[in-house]
Amino acid sequence: MPWLDRFRRSGRTNRPARDAARTGSTRVRAADGADVTHLTDFVTSRTGVEGFVEPRTAVSDVTLLLVAHDGEWTRRRVPSVQWAHAFANKHRVPSYDAAVVGVPQRLRDYNRRKKANGL
Repeated sequence: MPWLDRFRRSGRTNRPARDAARTGSTRVRAADGADVTHLTDFVTSRTGVEGFVEPRTAVSDVTLLLVAHDGEWTRRRVPSVQWAHAFANKHRVPSYDAAVVGVPQRLRDYNRRKKANGL
C-alpha cells in the first residue's frame, strides 16, 4: 500500500475499522422492531410510567428509559430523540431529557431492593 493511501478516506463509513478486533471498535446496533415492541409492552402493562430520553454516547445510541411507578424499568435503543418523545406522547407518557433531569430515585431504590433480595 502506498504511504499516502493510508490517509485517504475510502468512502466506506459504515464498516468497522480494519483492526476492530484489536481495538475493540464495533458498530452500534440500531433500534429495531423488537425494541419498539418491548417498549410498547412495557408502557401498556404498567402504571405510572415516565420516559427518560438518554442522548447518544460513545458506546450507545439514543435510548429511551421507561420507569414505572414502583421503580421497575427498561431501556432500549430508539431511532432518535424526536422519535422517543413522539413515542411517549403517543402513549400519553411524560418524557424528559435524562441529561437535564437525571433518573428518578425510585429506579435506584428498585435496583437496591432487587440486589438486597438476591435477584
